[in-house]
Amino acid sequence: MTLRATPGVAGQGGTRLPGVEFGRLQRHEDSRGSFGEVWRADWFGELPAASTGRAGASFVQANLSRSAAGVLRGLHYHRRQLDFWVVAAGRVFVALVDVRPLLEGTATRATVETRELRADEWVVIPAGVAHGFLSMAATDLLYFVTNEYDGSDELGFAWDDPAVGVPWPAGSGTPAGGPILSERDQTNPPLAELLQRLAG
Repeated sequence: MTLRATPGVAGQGGTRLPGVEFGRLQRHEDSRGSFGEVWRADWFGELPAASTGRAGASFVQANLSRSAAGVLRGLHYHRRQLDFWVVAAGRVFVALVDVRPLLEGTATRATVETRELRADEWVVIPAGVAHGFLSMAATDLLYFVTNEYDGSDELGFAWDDPAVGVPWPAGSGTPAGGPILSERDQTNPPLAELLQRLAG
């Protein structure tokens, strides 16, 4: 899938993960402030079934995540959902882990890609690519998804799994210097355990 070239969105490429795209929104500024389009259906065209788990998919839900500096959310994994993330304000360190080749048996280690995103920058994350982010500052993250919330597709694995080796930046969060995590993210299993569940 490639975002269509439009005045409102610019691709930045440079990814090793099929179906993942990065880019930046374009804003129009004047003395009052700024205006910019965040999403338009014609930017995406028809989303491929391989990216969403079903043919003819479209975005059906939008969410706003607010995170204090030091919050880490992830690593989360969906089998049937494509995400379009837009950083509305703040700065995040994004980690993407391609689980698809492991499930297909074409790789023995997951490919990891990381990137820092700032306000107005976006990323498209297809189904099968685990994702998480660390807030480097107070952050508002807007994300559009191709499935309404479905608890059976809310999977994940440990953010600090040494077998995956995401190079999270050291930083603030808890007094011990670690990130601030939800209860769910504190108890996610290793990736190998999640893969066993998915294969069963």
